[in-house]
Amino acid sequence: MSTFLDEFVQAPGLRYLNHAAVAPWPNRAAEAVARFARENVLLGARDYSDWMTLEQRLRERLMRLLNAPSTDDVALVKNTSEALSFVAFGLEWQAGDQIVISDEEFPSNRIVWEALAPQGVEVIQVSLKGEDPESALLAACGPRTRLMSVSAVQFASGLRLDLQRLGVGCKRQNVLFCIDAIQQLGALPFDVQAYQCDFAMADGHKWLLGPEGLGVFYCRSELREHLKLHEFGWHMLEHMGDYNRTGWEPAKSARRFECGSPNMLGAMALEASLSLLEEVGMEEVARLIAERVQWLQDGLSAIPGVQLHSPLNPARRGGIFSFSIDGIDTHLVYEQLKQHQVVCIPRGPGIRFSPHFYTEKRVIDETLQIVAGIAG
Repeated sequence: MSTFLDEFVQAPGLRYLNHAAVAPWPNRAAEAVARFARENVLLGARDYSDWMTLEQRLRERLMRLLNAPSTDDVALVKNTSEALSFVAFGLEWQAGDQIVISDEEFPSNRIVWEALAPQGVEVIQVSLKGEDPESALLAACGPRTRLMSVSAVQFASGLRLDLQRLGVGCKRQNVLFCIDAIQQLGALPFDVQAYQCDFAMADGHKWLLGPEGLGVFYCRSELREHLKLHEFGWHMLEHMGDYNRTGWEPAKSARRFECGSPNMLGAMALEASLSLLEEVGMEEVARLIAERVQWLQDGLSAIPGVQLHSPLNPARRGGIFSFSIDGIDTHLVYEQLKQHQVVCIPRGPGIRFSPHFYTEKRVIDETLQIVAGIAG
């Protein structure tokens, strides 16, 4: 563990609990970008073939992280919102079709479906407040339901859904299953095959410890050709690189969703960050995050006046824990935490803390002392 702690050198006094928003890079990601920048200064694109080798290595790491059957099922995208849009505006809809989502979704996983209203598509929002949110989601699926789209872990409460159960239920009802994986991928093991999902997507800048501007889109192979394409360019062609060919067709692989030049700078950083997660191992990452979230739960629950807004059952959460303080405005709490160099964010009814596997207990203990001081 000490070896991996050396990867994170943060400013003195900083208490970073905001990985569910934007994560700090590990040292190896910064070093990879610095090497790439220096190489560009000295050599330009002389070794472009080496860049392509690294990009392929990134696809392989993402394939393993998702447990996708093949790298052909993985596209490199700008962000989660872009991938969601590929699905929403790639499928053929009929007036009266329904999409089931939860009532706690991040805007990206709500607006994209609501944008289909001009086509006569209806969005059904389901409350997750009950004891059995999966049952409520599946019960909302009727004969007109075409797709269910949920976040694996809800961004504000940190509620973790049983994706395997939802996947089985969607399959049984012939409903497409789409997972916004951004709050799980990199924090917990993820398995597109076990979940039987049709689509999954995530950004690299949260739990994956990478830069903004590069994410992943998984599309089940049988559905790739059923998504109508809206972006076209040299990179998405089956015969990419054959610039003299006049006829063309989209790539058979998920590269068909990558219309133009790749984000090679982002790929350098993300590939390095994923190498760290692979070295630690996702089971160990999940165990260490769960340990840290439990420290937060135990500490916050002992502070008078603190209200907890995240699931208390460890099986129901990822790396997010949310709280508020009775009688004190959430944004005032946030500003006071910020003054003490606690990096967090207001989300939903409270303040959201999100430690990663490397977060030191000292950081959590000091943060709990600061919260206790604010609560008075």
